[in-house]
Amino acid sequence: MAHQHKRESLQALIDDALAETPSGRVVWVALSGGLDSSLLLTLAAHAIQRHPRPLYALHVNHGLQAGADDFEAHCRRLCSRLGVPLFVERVDVSLSGGLGLEGAARQARYSAFQRRVACGETLWLAQHRDDQAETFLLAAPRGSGVRGLAGMPPGREWQGRCLVRPLLARSRGEFEAEAQRIGLRWIEDPSNADESLDRNFLRRSVLPLLQSRWPHAGEILARSARQAGEADALLDELAALDLQRLGGNPGQLPVSALNALSLPRQRLLIRHACRSLSLPTPPELRLAALMAQLSARRDAGVRIDWPNGEARIWRECLYLLSPSGPMPEGGRIDWDGLPPLETHLGRCDLTLHRRDGGPAEFWLMLRQGGERLRLAGRGSRDLKRLLQEADLPPWERERLLVAWHGDVVVAVLLPEQKRWLFVAEGWDAGPEHH
Repeated sequence: MAHQHKRESLQALIDDALAETPSGRVVWVALSGGLDSSLLLTLAAHAIQRHPRPLYALHVNHGLQAGADDFEAHCRRLCSRLGVPLFVERVDVSLSGGLGLEGAARQARYSAFQRRVACGETLWLAQHRDDQAETFLLAAPRGSGVRGLAGMPPGREWQGRCLVRPLLARSRGEFEAEAQRIGLRWIEDPSNADESLDRNFLRRSVLPLLQSRWPHAGEILARSARQAGEADALLDELAALDLQRLGGNPGQLPVSALNALSLPRQRLLIRHACRSLSLPTPPELRLAALMAQLSARRDAGVRIDWPNGEARIWRECLYLLSPSGPMPEGGRIDWDGLPPLETHLGRCDLTLHRRDGGPAEFWLMLRQGGERLRLAGRGSRDLKRLLQEADLPPWERERLLVAWHGDVVVAVLLPEQKRWLFVAEGWDAGPEHH
């Protein structure tokens, strides 16, 4: 079976991948203008004659080098010849985020993918087996765990889109042979010769040296990445089972039950819970600090933070959450009562309106103290007393948003949980507040 797979042409692989894509679903090809993506788009354009699907090309112009416009022009010529509509996204690559040039360019590229490719659509990427081997070698010196060593998956869901690498199992040599066979033209990226970039150093100096000693090194490293991917998937299943046993809420884990697990399983579960909440996983040292707090005697609340994530321990539970962003200028949010509501803790799909149908404009701000609201059947109540009765964690009380209509408090929002905590008499809120 393996030999038959090796004999299968690249065109046949693309035909199969297209046939497996649901009929009518839009397929995008990320087109840089280099050999790999130019070949992928060409094969896809041939395949849609046999398996019709809407096919588009997407070129991201990073503007990082003098030849950037030449790449764009080549993409336009290729798409015109193939009859494939081309969309171009121009991006600014910011180096202020500490990601380095390669990381920042990748982030800008994926942001462009997200803007152009709609949810439910498929995006094809042209990485191959040698790219996978390089990714494995990039991860190892960084001390990456199984997930990092697993490299790139052949397919995954990403931000509601389907990301597919249909030729990931095939080598760069096969790409070059196929391109020569069909007379394909492409543009060589001059930055590929810059060995100050880690991936280029691996591609031009390290892998050839490895292959001079072990001729199948690229294939073997890619196989190791695939096996690491399988191990990572199994670890994810184990973490999901542990999360279920601990109540199923990734944002709130009981400390005693967490401590009953072995240390590696605790770390695994915390990382899994963070990913479930779309939080960055804590770096190794921050995770170690958090683990130390889990087993320590605690007389006061504990807080451990890392970039775009934080953990708190309160009443024998570990809470994982997003840090609070800045409030708008002036500290207030104006809102018309219709979704979406953009808050300092992200977007909430909520509604708020008068029960009698009258006009309503709101402004929301953090709790200042002294607020009161009138609740059905309970009369006018002090918000501080209501919050004590609700037994909220202290940081949630700090992050509450109070909704005002004129000078009257009409609702209290828990943006952390994207739900209404209290709604005043005469007002309706949705989804139904608890």
